[in-house]
Amino acid sequence: MTLLEAIILGIIQGLAEFLPISSSGHLALGQYLFGIDEGNLVFIIVVHIGTLIPVVIVYRKAIWELIKKPFQKMTYLLIIATVPAAVVAIFFEDAIEAALTSISFLAAGFVATGLVLIGTDRLRKTSKKSDEITYLDAALIGIAQAVAVFPGISRSGSTIAASLARGINREDAAKFAFLMSIPAILGALLIQIIHVFRGNIVLADLDFLTLGAGFVASALSGYLAINFMLAAIKKAKLRYFAYYVLALAAVIGVYLFIL
Repeated sequence: MTLLEAIILGIIQGLAEFLPISSSGHLALGQYLFGIDEGNLVFIIVVHIGTLIPVVIVYRKAIWELIKKPFQKMTYLLIIATVPAAVVAIFFEDAIEAALTSISFLAAGFVATGLVLIGTDRLRKTSKKSDEITYLDAALIGIAQAVAVFPGISRSGSTIAASLARGINREDAAKFAFLMSIPAILGALLIQIIHVFRGNIVLADLDFLTLGAGFVASALSGYLAINFMLAAIKKAKLRYFAYYVLALAAVIGVYLFIL
């Protein structure tokens, strides 16, 4: 992976992490187009960590409240919402890594994301606030996040859609979805650290310059994307992202079956 490729992929990750278009799907597609097939998971985890920076900046007050009072309902809600994705990531890690190299799987994931987003924009009865979120809500939203572990299926789109379907208002749905990204990303990092200690990933083989460039690029582009997404969800304009991912799936389909 060259330095320029790392920067481009970092920008893609930062934008796609918060826009409901699947960051993992776009990263996998970008790596496919660049002909990159080594070190996928390591780079993906690093640029995902880069996108933690915008979340911390935008939701710094909510995060600080969780740090000051860790034993509160929101903490428990986030834990419950994180468990399903953690289980899937641990037990289906090989399948997830294989899916990252399957272009046909990406197309199917993009179609699923598009259909979910179209349905989400039609949801109007969303008035439940953050303090009214139930443990059942958190569990169901967590299941949506678990499904989005596979590339092509948007994590932010799935979790926001599930939140809205449970009646949570749009602003708090986005807030809860983005706060959920913190333990999800940290958990993925922990898995990679375990691989390092087991010897499955050799630190000497990693290019820290390209990893660092990807990290910075994802952090900067992510900050722009998260603010744009917050404005879009308030105005119920997620269907435009649906049109994009459905068009992308169609392009992949033409490439696979016609060209």
